[in-house]
Amino acid sequence: MTYETITFERIGEIARIALNRPEKRNAVNDAVHADLRDSLSSIERDRSVKALILTGTGDRAFCSGQDLSARTPPKAGRPVRDLGAGLEKSYNALIRRLRDLPMPVITALNGVAAGAGAGLALAGDVMVAARSASMVISFARIGLVPDAGVTHHLPRLIGEGRALAAALTMDPIDAERLLAWGIAWQVVDGPELPAASLAMAERLAVLPPKAVLGTRRLMRSSLGNDLNTQLAMERDLQRECGFSQDYGEGVNAFLEKRKPRFTGQ
Repeated sequence: MTYETITFERIGEIARIALNRPEKRNAVNDAVHADLRDSLSSIERDRSVKALILTGTGDRAFCSGQDLSARTPPKAGRPVRDLGAGLEKSYNALIRRLRDLPMPVITALNGVAAGAGAGLALAGDVMVAARSASMVISFARIGLVPDAGVTHHLPRLIGEGRALAAALTMDPIDAERLLAWGIAWQVVDGPELPAASLAMAERLAVLPPKAVLGTRRLMRSSLGNDLNTQLAMERDLQRECGFSQDYGEGVNAFLEKRKPRFTGQ
């Protein structure tokens, strides 16, 4: 499948999408949004896809955020473009879609993730970062507040104080700090990133889907729930998993000292 602004490939049960505008540091414009919508639709329709890797082309940038040359405000007077409407149509829909995919999403952070690019990077489930990668919450530099889900995801990962300081100072968060702060799970040398992210995707792809999606749902809801609500959610999702064939296969494989073969049933 060929696109203008992204690359899309299948590696067995793994899909890999790479933002492919290296001359623009993989900045996002309307064409990128259109290509992402189409590629994600194909992934959602294909039940043989068990995990998604999201990355960027080259070693300079994962995504530098919105392509500002595509949305230049007037040099004098107030801007007339409704940025909120654009967010709701494009970025908000994209972030929701990535978060709701019925499979693990691995962010392979190959370079800087700036502005809305940070939002894309944070939308994944597990991040593997190149040692040269970084994240910059750079919205204030052009008079805007963070968007693309940054203000939801970042404080939950690193706390309100660090998230606010990162947004106001706009200091780059390097890969080692991404790891230390719990944003990234693994940091590798740049040339090792494709193999490392693929290995992570393959590792997650063989897990039982009901357990993966249920665990993700529980973790995401926990900060908004009190203990009783969370215990009830655990009970209900455990009941659902407990009636699955994958649960039976997992227990039998453990007792028989063999690798389980999960089917999603």
